[in-house]
Amino acid sequence: MPTYDLHQHLWPPVLVRALEARHDRPRLRGTTLQLPSGDFEIDLRTHELDERLAALDRDEVDVAVISCPPTLELRNDLAESYHEGMLELVAESRGRLRALACGVARDGFVGACVSALDLNDVGALAPLASELQRRGELLFVHPGPALTPPGAPEWWPAVVGYTAQMQAAYAAWLAHGAGEWPQLPVVFAILAGGAPVQLERLASRGIDTRAVLYENVYLETASYGERALDLAMATYGGMQLVYGSDWPVIDPQATLRSVRSFGQAVVDAVCRDNPTRLLA
Repeated sequence: MPTYDLHQHLWPPVLVRALEARHDRPRLRGTTLQLPSGDFEIDLRTHELDERLAALDRDEVDVAVISCPPTLELRNDLAESYHEGMLELVAESRGRLRALACGVARDGFVGACVSALDLNDVGALAPLASELQRRGELLFVHPGPALTPPGAPEWWPAVVGYTAQMQAAYAAWLAHGAGEWPQLPVVFAILAGGAPVQLERLASRGIDTRAVLYENVYLETASYGERALDLAMATYGGMQLVYGSDWPVIDPQATLRSVRSFGQAVVDAVCRDNPTRLLA
């Protein structure tokens, strides 16, 4: 049974060229990604197929599931470039890559990636959720662009903005989505911004937290270590966690070491069994 990384990002060459050709943001100027939310230095080598496959081998991961992060703020034409290019890369990877489409159900993809901000209105996601459930595909919820207050440090969006979005998205899904689409597998990136802690808050308001432990709702591990993962497993058990790295945004080594520190049974569940069930 292969090992999976459920949270990686990869820009196919056609998307890179499209970003380089744009006059308005989002655009690429040399190695600088210029977004409406700011400028970011990018190592484009990490988006080359050979480099990505070598990184998978280094990390002893068989298959990466690629998504195009909503933080890129891509317009429809750029999303189409991603879709076109990713189908080519998936075919060239000989089974090492699988991909999520940008907010749509689309042939050749294993599901769709949406912004956590989209779950502010779960009803608006109804057509997509229903179609993914019908197709037996998954919904991956990823942070969207984060507002940063004036004078905030550089780490603020990732540590405060993204986690707040994910907490709100997770709560919205528990309140309005999980019961409506009981067969739809949903993966929340970055442990849903701290979902285990929020379940304790629910309990303090008289909610039976056992009623919201849906077997088709999963938490992904990117950026977290032993303490957070221990709490997540104590709350949900090993069946609801899947390994993800957020490579190349985050170095995967720390999270990989943390997952592997729990022993082979946890590695098998988080990296093999649970992702295989999700993608079956």
